[in-house]
Amino acid sequence: MNRIMEQERASIELWTRAFEFNNLPIHQQKSLTLFSVANQLQGYPQVPDSLSRMVLDAEAAESQSDFVFSEIIQPNLFQIPVMLVDESGFIVHYRNLEEEDLDMNIDQFIEKYRAYSDPIPLVFGEEPNIQRQFAYFGESPTLQYLRYFPYIQFGILALLLGVGYTTYRSITRSEQSNLWVGMTKEAAHQLGTPLSSMYGWLQLLKEKNQNDEEALSIVYEVENDVTRLKGIAERFNKIGSRPELKKVSVEPIIDDVIAYMEKRLPQFGKHIEVKKSIQTNAKLNLNPQLFQWAIENLIKNSMDAMKEVKDGAYVSIRVTRDMDQVRIDIEDSGAGIDKKVLHEIFKPGYSTKKRGWGLGLSLTRRIIEEYHDGKVFVLNSEMGRGTTIRVLLPCPV
Repeated sequence: MNRIMEQERASIELWTRAFEFNNLPIHQQKSLTLFSVANQLQGYPQVPDSLSRMVLDAEAAESQSDFVFSEIIQPNLFQIPVMLVDESGFIVHYRNLEEEDLDMNIDQFIEKYRAYSDPIPLVFGEEPNIQRQFAYFGESPTLQYLRYFPYIQFGILALLLGVGYTTYRSITRSEQSNLWVGMTKEAAHQLGTPLSSMYGWLQLLKEKNQNDEEALSIVYEVENDVTRLKGIAERFNKIGSRPELKKVSVEPIIDDVIAYMEKRLPQFGKHIEVKKSIQTNAKLNLNPQLFQWAIENLIKNSMDAMKEVKDGAYVSIRVTRDMDQVRIDIEDSGAGIDKKVLHEIFKPGYSTKKRGWGLGLSLTRRIIEEYHDGKVFVLNSEMGRGTTIRVLLPCPV
């Protein structure tokens, strides 16, 4: 760019020297002589008008300065803005400037060009009638483009790096997702054999303890838990493949989750009231096993939020319909979520517990959003006062 600036200044200096040369007394005398000849020729009727026009055209032909500017500077494609200013600040001549540019304050315009490059002085005439002018010039469009070109390059480079990083993250997430899917399917497969065996042992215990009601009640409870383990294995087996959806009511699924969680609250040493309010009987396209898993994760997280259970601790499940969607709000009176981590809680690996892999809410989001075309998000949360998580599911009209 510095070399181009030097070349441009050299071009303007050449043009100013041509301007000076064109205004030497000898050239001015030549112009006066040609005008005089043309006027005399026009006074003779026998002289054709074409001859006097030829003389005037010779005077009107390109001057040395025009030739230098048009034939030497312009072919280089440097449209250099330039103006000649006399000692009083009046613009005598200009090139490559728009009329609106000249409407601005002349002093500001001169200062703008002076900041770019020192003016080139021109001297006309001889002592004592010397006239001085100054040529001010600015950047050509080529230089202006070159100034922005590095930013364009950096912009393109940043875009390419961003695309590369995004692609890398996408590949990494895909690999992690495939790993988790493979682990869940393998876990489901490994659980299948011992569960089948446990069903056989339970059946044997039932036959041997037909007359012992207490033993039978324990066997039935164990059987319920084994059945639940089988359901969990089926859930794992469905992760990674498109589950089959069918129209079912939400209420029975939520009732099963509440009943299961309430039985285990005493084991956690907690006294929490579980409230339920279902104000719609709409049937949704759901996979019962996976949807139950998602709701169970949300309710369990709400119960885990009760670190120090006080009087009046509760978890509330409200189901309402709003036009073409069903809203499920799960509210608790727990510790709340810090605003700094609200956007992190649904990411894999995030957990506030000392034990746990932080996959519960991540799986919940995947079940709700990817498998059921719904949404799950934190509706509101306040530290020390609780959290409300909302699930939105499409409802066929």
